[in-house]
Amino acid sequence: MTELDVLTIGRVGVDLYPEQSGVPLAQVRSFAKFLGGTATNVAVAAARLGRRTAVLTKVGPDGFGDFVRDALEGFGVSARYVGTSPDLQTPVVFCELNPPADPPLLFYRAPIAPDLTLTVDEIPWEVVDSVPLLWVTGTGVSAEPGRATQRAVLERRARHGHTVLDLDYRPMFWPDVKTARAEIGWMVDHVNVVVGNRTEVQVAVGTADPDEAADRLLARGVRMAVVKRGAEGVLIATEAERWTVPPCPVRVRCGLGAGDGFGGALIHGLLSGWDPHRVAAYANAAGALVASRLACADAMPTAAEIEEMLCT
Repeated sequence: MTELDVLTIGRVGVDLYPEQSGVPLAQVRSFAKFLGGTATNVAVAAARLGRRTAVLTKVGPDGFGDFVRDALEGFGVSARYVGTSPDLQTPVVFCELNPPADPPLLFYRAPIAPDLTLTVDEIPWEVVDSVPLLWVTGTGVSAEPGRATQRAVLERRARHGHTVLDLDYRPMFWPDVKTARAEIGWMVDHVNVVVGNRTEVQVAVGTADPDEAADRLLARGVRMAVVKRGAEGVLIATEAERWTVPPCPVRVRCGLGAGDGFGGALIHGLLSGWDPHRVAAYANAAGALVASRLACADAMPTAAEIEEMLCT
């Protein structure tokens, strides 16, 4: 599918959200089911903005795997590159929604998630070579064989087009910070756009200071560094300039998925050829809209909604 605009690689699963908010997980009586996973949500967010997207990932041979494929197609995301790990189960994630800004997550990905079992034989190399934007994540190198596979993809890609790394640091997926820094740091040297929050850039390059982190990323060949600062907005930096875009005030209903909405809008801006400041402002508005809603993939905004947010 060389007509694709975007190929994302990484996590997919089923998110289960409590239908009773503001209570501990032990007291929840029922859950609602949604499509989830960072790389998956980003692809949905970009598709919502008119981009032709696909996810390269894997699921288990179960009903949740069927749900993932159906949901992707329903959102306009190609499921052509969703493989199956015959001996594993599709990941499930429970969310507590308390506190809403940063809800605790309970991941069911044992003994290993199918998306981390991708091998080089399962890579659509013609797409890797030609797709205008390739999106990879730090989680994707947290275990083998996914680690070696994603390294092979980035070596083959050779920073072609837009090659974007979402740092996506989740401590529960790593034995320690040192290992995460080594593996994610390797990826930094093979991409041209890096996106992450202050905790994630500290893991990747050793500092949580946004400007210093941006300097270190740019010094390693990254063309654009994006550091999300939460309530303090977003720093976006290139060799020529840098800006801090202020946050969009919203009532946070669920912070999950906001970064993925940001990512999908970032993709749209990069592919549209916008200047970095406009890209950051647009992505920031998209993330705020998702934070004001429940769910991840289902909450991704339209272009009209983002433009309206920017005008308020």
